[in-house]
Amino acid sequence: MWWVTVTLALWLLGMALGQPVRLAGCAASAALLVAIGEAGDWLRRRWVSRRGGGRRDPGAGPG
Repeated sequence: MWWVTVTLALWLLGMALGQPVRLAGCAASAALLVAIGEAGDWLRRRWVSRRGGGRRDPGAGPG
């Protein structure tokens, strides 16, 4: 669903700025942006799991 949303956002932005673009070009750009975002999210989740957890309770200090 992200891909469709980003495609429409890019297409509407192009139209609003007076830069008419083809929908296929917006779809390709959206696919690239979504793929980069998903890869970044995957790396972030992997980094957190390797560091031993996620967020810690701020009130749970040592001692």
